[in-house]
Amino acid sequence: MKEYKKRIADSILQRKLEGKGAVLIEGPKWCGKTTTAEQIAKSFLYMNDPKNKNQNITMSEIDPQRLLKGATPRLIDEWQIAPKLWDAVRYEVDHRGELGQFILTGSAVPPDTKEITHSGTGRFSWLTMRPMSLYESGESTGEVSLTELFAAPSALMGFTQMNIDKLAFVVCRGGWPQAIGLRDEIALDQAIDYYDGVIHSDINRADNIQKNPERVKRLMRSLARHQGTQTPNTVLCEDIRVNDEESLNEETISAYIGALKKIFVVEDMPAWNPNLRSKTAIRTSDTRYFVDSSIAAAALGIGPDDLIADLKTFGLLFETMAVRDLRVYADALNGEVYHFRDKDGLECDAVIHLRNGSYGLVEIKLGGDKLIEEGVGTLQTLKNKIDTTKMKEPSFLMVLTGTGDFAYRRPDGVYVVPIGTLKN
Repeated sequence: MKEYKKRIADSILQRKLEGKGAVLIEGPKWCGKTTTAEQIAKSFLYMNDPKNKNQNITMSEIDPQRLLKGATPRLIDEWQIAPKLWDAVRYEVDHRGELGQFILTGSAVPPDTKEITHSGTGRFSWLTMRPMSLYESGESTGEVSLTELFAAPSALMGFTQMNIDKLAFVVCRGGWPQAIGLRDEIALDQAIDYYDGVIHSDINRADNIQKNPERVKRLMRSLARHQGTQTPNTVLCEDIRVNDEESLNEETISAYIGALKKIFVVEDMPAWNPNLRSKTAIRTSDTRYFVDSSIAAAALGIGPDDLIADLKTFGLLFETMAVRDLRVYADALNGEVYHFRDKDGLECDAVIHLRNGSYGLVEIKLGGDKLIEEGVGTLQTLKNKIDTTKMKEPSFLMVLTGTGDFAYRRPDGVYVVPIGTLKN
């Protein structure tokens, strides 16, 4: 049995259980939701267990409260198989009047929510889990803390041995817990297996509608090519239609993408809307991202050597991995990650915004002095556009790099941080 690697979500889950009667953990399959919940839960109900699945579903229709009996917190894994459990849990939380009663996990949004009559507000707390960050998988030293960056330290110390070959490997392997520690070839297979599962099965679970696997492949390949962009569905449709013999329209593409979102394969990034000194229009379209860079690599049919031979694609997929890590770290700070783009083309890859109004601006670059200077220029230009009479100044400006040995603070105050040194 593999040793459990601590997750950043561990402490978040513990905190949420202390404040609510139930916590719902959502996220893609294989990202570790159930294993994390098992570290805290005192009793367990596995709804998808083949031996008891039909019986559990029937019991959820007849007497759902019976399924909720057990030591607390009680884990209900893949609860969405029986949507009536939602209201049953909400009712139990109300009538027990105690906190930390239930942990629900789900790798898909229920396809039919008609049987859910209550939103869960006041009874449930939500926690999103993603594949492992590099710090969680042990491949970041964690010498640079995002928490400390918000305090604007006068100096940074951090060193990583993450070279370009290792970086290409972790981008293609992804953060799937099952892949960590396996022989390289076998570890890379895990993301391919995940991708195949999405195409042939998982995407159909989202809405119980059978989809054309070849069309799903073409869509995911197109999404992989457009990572980190605001490409509209019309462009994706045209991209796929070239090789699609059947009639294809934007509505179909929208439905397929919606299904991928429901199973947490796609996690687009919302736009940030700051107060600016000028009246420059801000683009509000979401930025396209898979939840893990390995999905994009699998969709494109490429591996580490291919990335090193094509640095443009390497940069796009590295950005996807970096966004995954920033999201994991921001969650621990009660923060969200956004992107910024205005009508003049000024674009910032990531804005980490905390609930107290503090925020940091981040440019993501594969590495090299020229790209770092470009990132610094973008960050300073955006900083100078922000109206600090109406909102706070940015807590920090950071160029997050894939390569480079050291983290440091430049004379102009911008932090240059290799991803192999970062943690929450």
